[in-house]
Amino acid sequence: MTTDETPDETPAALIDRRIAGLNGWRGETLARLRAWIREADPEIEEAVKWRKPSNPAGVPVWERGGIICTGEVYKDKVKLTFAKGALLADPAGLFNASLDGNTRRAIDVREGETIDRDAFQALVREAAAANLAR
Repeated sequence: MTTDETPDETPAALIDRRIAGLNGWRGETLARLRAWIREADPEIEEAVKWRKPSNPAGVPVWERGGIICTGEVYKDKVKLTFAKGALLADPAGLFNASLDGNTRRAIDVREGETIDRDAFQALVREAAAANLAR
């Protein structure tokens, strides 16, 4: 927490509030993926970026040596976008969105879908290692 943040405005508190404000499967999915990210590498830091009047809650971001991924919520999906996903090995084929770009890759999770926890955490650890290697 920086000196200009109040306890209820820390990134963790803002993400908690965002998740609590989501009804049903989307909140549960984002909470589960967040927990998996934090388990994958305890040194990962949370941030909330791109807060603006049209999106006052901002976007949850997980970082270590740079952005690992962002977590966005849409009506029909929870989207985890890996900032440098195109550089990561994805043997389990988790990336299913933003496949045309040269840099980012995303995982869209729709209602009722599950993803492999171990494969997801391996991607998170690989993204952190790639950031730290720069």
